[in-house]
Amino acid sequence: MAKAATVKIRMVSTADTGFFYVTKKNPKTTTDKLTLKKYDPKARKHVEFKEAKIK
Repeated sequence: MAKAATVKIRMVSTADTGFFYVTKKNPKTTTDKLTLKKYDPKARKHVEFKEAKIK
């Protein structure tokens, strides 16, 4: 079987609440780090989430 084209990444909140989302990304097409505005339930507002590696 072939290897999967996507890898799992962790989207960590920049509000320093420790909250994170787990999503997938294709590293061949998206070479730079992802930054998305998503909802942080601990901060109770939309904040920027940055990509980090899953340990």
